[in-house]
Amino acid sequence: MTLLLSNDDVSNLLTMPECIAILEEAYRELAEGRGVSRTRSDCMTPTARQDALYSLKSMDGVIPKLGVGAIRINSDIVTWPQRGNNIRREKIRAAPGNRYVGLVLLFSTDTGEPLAIFPDGVMQRMRVGAANGLGAKYLAREAANTVGILGSGWQAGAQLMAVCAVRAISSIRCFSPNANNCGAFAQAMSELLDVPVTAVATPEDAIRGADIVMCATNTLDPIFFAHWIEPGMHLSSIKRPEIDAHAVKRADRVVIHTHDARPIHVVTKDLVVPERADGRGWESAGGLDFDKLPTLPDLILGRARGRASDQEVTCFINNLGLGYQFAAVGALLYRKAKESCAGRDLPTDWFTEEVHP
Repeated sequence: MTLLLSNDDVSNLLTMPECIAILEEAYRELAEGRGVSRTRSDCMTPTARQDALYSLKSMDGVIPKLGVGAIRINSDIVTWPQRGNNIRREKIRAAPGNRYVGLVLLFSTDTGEPLAIFPDGVMQRMRVGAANGLGAKYLAREAANTVGILGSGWQAGAQLMAVCAVRAISSIRCFSPNANNCGAFAQAMSELLDVPVTAVATPEDAIRGADIVMCATNTLDPIFFAHWIEPGMHLSSIKRPEIDAHAVKRADRVVIHTHDARPIHVVTKDLVVPERADGRGWESAGGLDFDKLPTLPDLILGRARGRASDQEVTCFINNLGLGYQFAAVGALLYRKAKESCAGRDLPTDWFTEEVHP
């Protein structure tokens, strides 16, 4: 039987410490060449909306040690509105019922059969948080206990869950341009984490004196700048452009998620994609040579050096997600779902065939 799971199932079954642990194990496999991950691919075309594009995105990975392979597929209507001073990448709820479309398919490497099918929403949030949590585990000061976070959306919550899983955090300050969202986020995360989260009026108020600074936005433009850096800080971003290139260059130690510089973009003729234009988004390297920077798997395996002193400024850039993460966290999810009898069984025959493909 093939297991069908919902986002509620995923949310009930996955914990951040477990996600961090399984990704740490899987990254060791990747660094040793025993796991494989394909670069994310985005096929982009015009759509019915004049202010949007259609994007068919896929990313996949295989982890023989865990016996699984996974592919994540998104069918998105994407816009790039200006919010304040920044251009942002925003998906539109365009599917029937005012919904998004994202799926993960988990397969067995022993039989090839589909093991599970589930939405990507909760898992993608958890795997991003877990990756940045690992960055903080290996790069932040051991005694780090204060966090400043820029962003108060869906991803920001997982970032705080992750940093609280790897360090004894005593206080968090949060800034977002939307004061109402920021206040509600601070209250909700205070209750969830049992750590005081305070909404503040400016990014400087969030960052000043913080041991760990986390960026968690959908911006195509920098939101953290070099003059905010203080000795001993650990900087963390979930997107390549969030930390200004001058700030990255100021860091003593910089680690990236992957050497894949950008997704594979396949676009219709003459199509302009905002995140590829005007030095924004994927084109915002700012003279940084990402090919020469160590990756998170290198750091975990000990091939790259972590923090050398309490005064060093360290930086982790989660520059591009990996389909490999969905295989790792998917294996964990599948095991826990089977143990707890969660989800709904579907006949595997529905997804297999007798005709040679």
